[in-house]
Amino acid sequence: MPAKKYLYLLLGWLSLITGIIGIYLPLLPTTPLVLLAAWCFSKSSKRFHSWLINHKFFGPIVRDWQSEDGIPKRSRNRAIIFMWLGMSISMLIVYRFWATVGLISIGVCVSIYLLRLPLREDLQD
Repeated sequence: MPAKKYLYLLLGWLSLITGIIGIYLPLLPTTPLVLLAAWCFSKSSKRFHSWLINHKFFGPIVRDWQSEDGIPKRSRNRAIIFMWLGMSISMLIVYRFWATVGLISIGVCVSIYLLRLPLREDLQD
């Protein structure tokens, strides 16, 4: 296996483990790290990529992201709400002007991106 594949495999596992830790620590983003892990596994190991796609908890996140059908409206709205909630708490804790400006800028960009994604019609919405 070439060194590049090992690097992707290592980065994939580090991303996934950090994402799992993010389930319990509110300032670590779980979903982007799981998506990064899926991308890394797709470049390094079909076995681990398949395992992640079929995983009970992480599989739906990856399948929704890779699907061309869009994401569920409920998931998009939750992502936006929890992102702003987490960033607001961070702004209050850190209370630095540049950190606040940075978080607001990132939040606005991510919100615009999420609002522009196609929505999938689900029976649960």
